[in-house]
Amino acid sequence: MQKNITLTILLSIMFIIFLGIGLVIPVLPSIMNELHISGAVVGYLTASFALTQLVISPFAGRAVDRFGRKIMIITGLIIFSFSELLFGLGRTTEWLFLSRILGGMSAALIMPAVTAFIADVTSIQDRAKAIGYMSAAISTGLIIGPGIGGFLAGFGSRVPFFAAAAIALLIAVTSWLILKEPKRQTMSGETLMQENSFKKLMKPVFLFAFIVLLISSFGLAAFEAFFSLYTDHKFGFTPFDIAVAITGGAIVGAASQILLFERLTRKIGEINIVRWSIVISIVLVLMMTIVTSYWMIMLVTFTVFIGFDLIRPAITTYLSRIAGNEQGFVGGMNSFFTSLANVLGPIIGGVLFDINLNYPYYFSAIVLVLSLIITFYWRTDNQVTER
Repeated sequence: MQKNITLTILLSIMFIIFLGIGLVIPVLPSIMNELHISGAVVGYLTASFALTQLVISPFAGRAVDRFGRKIMIITGLIIFSFSELLFGLGRTTEWLFLSRILGGMSAALIMPAVTAFIADVTSIQDRAKAIGYMSAAISTGLIIGPGIGGFLAGFGSRVPFFAAAAIALLIAVTSWLILKEPKRQTMSGETLMQENSFKKLMKPVFLFAFIVLLISSFGLAAFEAFFSLYTDHKFGFTPFDIAVAITGGAIVGAASQILLFERLTRKIGEINIVRWSIVISIVLVLMMTIVTSYWMIMLVTFTVFIGFDLIRPAITTYLSRIAGNEQGFVGGMNSFFTSLANVLGPIIGGVLFDINLNYPYYFSAIVLVLSLIITFYWRTDNQVTER
């Protein structure tokens, strides 16, 4: 019972964080008009969040292992609550940037702490299901966030941020009262804990997983960042069409994480899930440049997220299984490489988009092919335990 309560709180934390991120989407135009800021500044605001998470994630991961999971989660939630409150109160661009920087810091603290906590309270057999649920909680938060944000914005453009701040603070208090610092698991034969963490990072068992995570996330970020612009410019999609496509794809992706991920992990293993998910993603990304009818575009969009949304939890599960009592460090590096891809992918995609609408998707497919090739050099489980 205690384990189920703990997992529910942890999943709620991830849901709330990404719900808060999603709340921003429908009210950004109002904030832009109110403060007379340009689209470029909005882009910089988004980048400041990702850059802060990128810089802090490795240090946050080590802090999670050193100071504990619970304290880092609560600290991250308090910072997140303050960042949302600050965005709601901010009347200048500088305050908005400070808010996004604090938001990136909170994400850097919370992500590795929650991942490590889940690893500590689950067995290897149950971990794939739990991480699949965590990924689904993230996806669901991003799905529901814009809808709730749009509804709350009817009461005022700043109301969504105040709501997110209040909910995050409530979850922080709940976590402080209910969560107990978990007993850390040490898996003999599957942990390299005796070595320096950065030396361990260079071992093939870790290195190839992180390289695949970086490159695949890089390609996916280039795809996702320009989906709205691509469908608007090429197919004439309305905001409603774009919302339906993104929401439908996210729902299918979340369902695949809940219904398919654990079964596939048991049947074919994490590395094979990554390989087949990349193959599916390559095919569907290229199909986006070929299809012309409305319903074919929707069909491709809905299904492309199946591949996208299985890659990261598969890599996370694999890393968690071999990390032993270095769960925080592995979670921090996971967040670091994903953030790096989320910063660089849209930048390169934007340059290519200005040249030709299809180029970001061709680029995404090429990058995914590269990551697929690297997966065949990825060490398997029996190679992990050689030493």
